[in-house]
Amino acid sequence: MKQSSKYFKACIVIFLIFLYAPAFLLPIFSFNDSKVIAFPLSGFSTVWFEQLLYEDTLHDALKNSLLVAVSSSILATVLGTLVARASSRYKFFGQRASVTFILVPLILPEIILGVCLLTVLIQLGLNLNLWTVVLGHTLLITPFSTLIMVSAFNNLDISLEEVSLDLGMSSVQTFRLIILPMVSPGLISSLLIGFVISLDEFMIAFFLTGVEPTLPVYIWAQFRFPAKLPSTMALGTILLIVSLILVSLFEYFRRRIELYNHYTMELDQK
Repeated sequence: MKQSSKYFKACIVIFLIFLYAPAFLLPIFSFNDSKVIAFPLSGFSTVWFEQLLYEDTLHDALKNSLLVAVSSSILATVLGTLVARASSRYKFFGQRASVTFILVPLILPEIILGVCLLTVLIQLGLNLNLWTVVLGHTLLITPFSTLIMVSAFNNLDISLEEVSLDLGMSSVQTFRLIILPMVSPGLISSLLIGFVISLDEFMIAFFLTGVEPTLPVYIWAQFRFPAKLPSTMALGTILLIVSLILVSLFEYFRRRIELYNHYTMELDQK
């Protein structure tokens, strides 16, 4: 029994090393002053990070990615909030089927989703630009936002809404002043996770972008030039740090939702 437990732990350690080794190697090589990505390291340098300050194409791609990430995360959060509100508050025909249909992009390969969206947009005669990428990313992020907001709404005390209506507030006022503040941790979590997904997403952006590439598409294009590889790895290090910070914030607000749910259940039991 002990031997099997040690074997299992060893497998977990090996798997974690295999999974996260590239993430650890990325900052190591980005601070190496050699253009050759190999050991041994030749010396410590920040020159590759400094080069990023003078890449105008990179700055444009970053602006495009920020625009797409902010827009798509907001749109997806709004849609996810509406879906979660409807599914948790009301009962209607085809409710489960509707929610399941909204969650379909979670299981579809992104390459298939990108090709389908490209075909539809071409058939509609729309030009590819940043807003077509926003539409694609919104479709991709909405299932994540829906799951987060469903969790927030399902554990909401409905009696608070009923009390608010009894005191004379309208449904709109109750939703804006009572419900939204109570599910605000879920809203923030949805915005953060949607922003991270959109910022890192490549496949849909590759198919739907026009002459204005997003940051992942720009990074992919740089791999054709070996001399650009060190600065690209420096950019990847920055994105890795930003993603870790945003994911940590998402986890913080997710834990706040769990604590609130636990506290609500304890009050109900009392």
